[in-house]
Amino acid sequence: MQYHIIALLLGVILDLIIGDPYKLPHPIRLIGGLIGKLDHLFMDKRIDKERNKNTERLLGLILVLIVICLTALVTSIVLIGAYLINPILGMVIEAILSFYILAAKSLKVESMKVYYALKNKSINEARYAVSMIVGRDTDSLDKEGIIRAAVETVAENTSDGVIAPLIYLSFGGPIVGLVYKAINTMDSMIGYHNERFENFGMTAAKLDDIVNYIPSRISAWLMILASFIGGKDYDGKNALKIFKRDRYNHKSPNSAQTESVCAGALGVRLAGDASYFGQIVKKPYIGDANRNIRVSDIERANRLMLITEGLCLLIAVIILVSIFIFL
Repeated sequence: MQYHIIALLLGVILDLIIGDPYKLPHPIRLIGGLIGKLDHLFMDKRIDKERNKNTERLLGLILVLIVICLTALVTSIVLIGAYLINPILGMVIEAILSFYILAAKSLKVESMKVYYALKNKSINEARYAVSMIVGRDTDSLDKEGIIRAAVETVAENTSDGVIAPLIYLSFGGPIVGLVYKAINTMDSMIGYHNERFENFGMTAAKLDDIVNYIPSRISAWLMILASFIGGKDYDGKNALKIFKRDRYNHKSPNSAQTESVCAGALGVRLAGDASYFGQIVKKPYIGDANRNIRVSDIERANRLMLITEGLCLLIAVIILVSIFIFL
């Protein structure tokens, strides 16, 4: 247990300092490559043929099982093997795997690229930067639309990119943490409601909803607490109010949990209609337009995310130390 706690802390610190090491092999990119190959194998030859809903759902289920099983198996071999060789080596490998699972630094870096582009008054550069972190069409977004998209991404990914991985990592170790990331990656790659993935990606999308259901709500309450202690830039009472009112204003049962808190804490309105693959998708608003959204709200959303992560880590370590002491 003591090695796990140390590895967890080291993993969080490494993520906050380094972020995603783009030039080094990354297990999430490897998982993404596997998903892409299976998608190509199962679906590419079916696109021009007669489609069968049940067959595509079965193939999607098979893809999910293959990815989860291979992720758990390879991670188990690497981690358990390292601990069998030497506990210190095991702790180091666990810390590195933990670092790969968390995404706070990369979320901040990528969203702040939008911030700096807008500060430099480069709207095209800002559109490109935000296109790297959102799934919607960005070519026609105005300045406020770009800011809103960036803030929404930070708010939503506070849950599924930071807090949920941290929870699974804290209480399940890197094996469970990487399985969670594999599910999250499958959803982001094949969990779309379009002609190609509506049936094939159904299992991945539903499973992602399930594994994020509790963490998204924990994330929201931690973010509410962060809003109360984060200083004058945040309104904790309004964060709680908007959370209670708008937390289900999204097709996903989870996405609006932290988005609603962030909207309330900042006093801005998020969400609304957006374009995906050239089609306008109608969405309800989240939050109230108490003021116009500003470029600085991207930085505020990131600071709120980091405070929320700090609270989650503190609580997780207290629980883990208590288990170590009393059991």
